[in-house]
Amino acid sequence: MKKTFYKFLFTKIWGWKVEGNYPREVKKFLITVAPHTSFHDVPIGIMFRNWYEVQINFVIKSEIANHKIVGPYIKWLGGIAVDRSQANNFVHAVADQYDKYDSLYICITPEATRKKVAKFKTGFYYIAKRANIPILPIIFDFEHKTLHIKELVYLSGDAAAEIRRVEEIYKGYKGKHPEKSFS
Repeated sequence: MKKTFYKFLFTKIWGWKVEGNYPREVKKFLITVAPHTSFHDVPIGIMFRNWYEVQINFVIKSEIANHKIVGPYIKWLGGIAVDRSQANNFVHAVADQYDKYDSLYICITPEATRKKVAKFKTGFYYIAKRANIPILPIIFDFEHKTLHIKELVYLSGDAAAEIRRVEEIYKGYKGKHPEKSFS
């Protein structure tokens, strides 16, 4: 019933569709989502994961996740509290989560902001590399109301080339606010 309800919301009410296949057979990977230009990305992601019946978590500032009022709700939605005060601690904290579970999908926005950026922050790469997991790029294409699930990206160790390769996947797509989309 829940699956049908979220599929109805996603496709009929919001008018979105999904292209590509979610790799359920792979038990751990890092999901990168872009372009991230609006808070509207959150309900789209929640509808998708409930329709597809997959537990996709996300990282959130520990100050928000540990807040007395909104914290329990954020954790219920799948938020994992991470201290973002130091870049290395963030990468290690997220990567170390993968050691705690048999199956884990964490979603992050490689832009790390809803503002326009010319290049991704590199943390997504180093999280996946440290955790020894692939990256699943997912595109929020507001222009065509399509969530594109791309092929898994397995890392070999050439950081600069692999970061550029992931960035190239997202070029040309428009977020909710096109002027803020990754270019």
